[in-house]
Amino acid sequence: MPARIGALTPLKLPVFRMLWSTWLIANICMWMNDVAAAWMMTSLTTSPIWVALVQTASTLPVFLLGLPSGALADILDRRRWLVATQFWLAGVAIVLCVAVALGMMTAPLLLALTFFNGIGLAMRWPVFSAIVPELVPRAQLPAALGLNGIAMNASRIIGPLVAGMLIASAGSLWVFVLNAVLSVASGFIVLRWRRTHAPNPLGRERLVSAMRVGMQFVRQSQRMRAVLARVSLAFLHSTALLALLPLLARGLDGGDAGTFTLLLAAMGAGAIVAVLFLPRLRQRYERDQLVLRGTLLQSLSTAVMAVAPNVWVAVPAMCLAGAAWITVANSLAVSAQLALPDWVRARGMSMYQMAIMGASAFGAALWGQIATVGTLQLSLLLAAASGAITMLLALRLVVDGGIDDDVSPAKPGWADAPAHPAPGEGRLVITVEYLIDPARAAAFHVVMQQTRRSRLSEGAIGWELLHDIAEPGRYVEQIVDESWTGHLRRFHRATAADLALRERRLAFHLGEGAPRVTRYVVQR
Repeated sequence: MPARIGALTPLKLPVFRMLWSTWLIANICMWMNDVAAAWMMTSLTTSPIWVALVQTASTLPVFLLGLPSGALADILDRRRWLVATQFWLAGVAIVLCVAVALGMMTAPLLLALTFFNGIGLAMRWPVFSAIVPELVPRAQLPAALGLNGIAMNASRIIGPLVAGMLIASAGSLWVFVLNAVLSVASGFIVLRWRRTHAPNPLGRERLVSAMRVGMQFVRQSQRMRAVLARVSLAFLHSTALLALLPLLARGLDGGDAGTFTLLLAAMGAGAIVAVLFLPRLRQRYERDQLVLRGTLLQSLSTAVMAVAPNVWVAVPAMCLAGAAWITVANSLAVSAQLALPDWVRARGMSMYQMAIMGASAFGAALWGQIATVGTLQLSLLLAAASGAITMLLALRLVVDGGIDDDVSPAKPGWADAPAHPAPGEGRLVITVEYLIDPARAAAFHVVMQQTRRSRLSEGAIGWELLHDIAEPGRYVEQIVDESWTGHLRRFHRATAADLALRERRLAFHLGEGAPRVTRYVVQR
């Protein structure tokens, strides 16, 4: 990243500054709700598994609903979708207020309402992740994502502090009341954003088709597969500390609600300080090195928290844990954003969030169960050791390609879209005939394998390469699209990287003119 782009540079852009403020408010609400719910659960039950399940109930909806939410964020007006999520969260907070005020709150009901709050988070995260790259230049994207990390971790300090003071002075009810008020306010702030929604000229994609294409893109992207594997391992193990933190706080000398708040604030402070140094760290280390060093630091912090006797040891450990967490999360988020073109960005980032939340939900239940059967110390030490070992293996075995493709939209007019009238809704089979030098067949096969990934990532439902036995230099590429409209969408989804691959592919062709393209409709 260029040295002149500092950690705070994107805040000079008014629209980003406004939406960043909204993100900060939204995350303050999230942390207030999580802290109040986690602490309330400790008063409803003393079982570690029930306390840990609060984290699971909060994160599991993102795993279950992330992809549909991401698909809708790519299809619909992102501004309206973001506003709707804010008012959903406000509604859940109001229901929580009523349940607490009437004395109806139980452990199962608290988990259920926490789950509904998580549904709002599942709807909000993909659309906000997709919005950020359209607000800032590409060179400022790492800094913008770092600022999102600052918002997340500033809220980790502000939210718990406010929640802790309200719980101590007025009760949990007023935490949920303030949460509702701030959610409504942030919704009205987003309404001030005058974003122009450009409808797709081919019409809206069907939800099921959009989800399929999103999954295909991620499956065919070597970078996204590596990012998802690494972020899943990172959060599977790092969530042990957060899920068991209420019980760790109670177990420290003089531990109470204030201790829990202090530990969360220390983690947030460590993350904020780390974000300010991330531009320099990115210049000094490669992304994989940052991920590895952050993971090792996270494991060390978790191990220290397992044996910490008091807050004087626990607070520095939580500061280091926050720094490690933001280093790993930011490095992997930047990798994901740079690998995603805008047309599939919300779907890709929804799967990124699904990997985080699915791993966090499973990890919270896993480490909570180990703590129930064994001890808190055993659970945390196992998480620390296995986290470091599995990340080392993932960085060595799951390769991400190492090069960022240019995923900017292809220049207009790069190819003439077929002008035939739409032949109904049947499947299309497209054939492209190449004549190549048989001596270059091995190199041609490599390029065509990359072509296969490109076609499928754009939405094709089938691809094969046929070789003429009688004529060794003749190859036929066969592509299957789900419909005529789906075929046209692939032209709109092409990126600069796809065009560069096309030029490499055409360089092998020896025939007169371009390769022959034929389109067939599958008759029912």
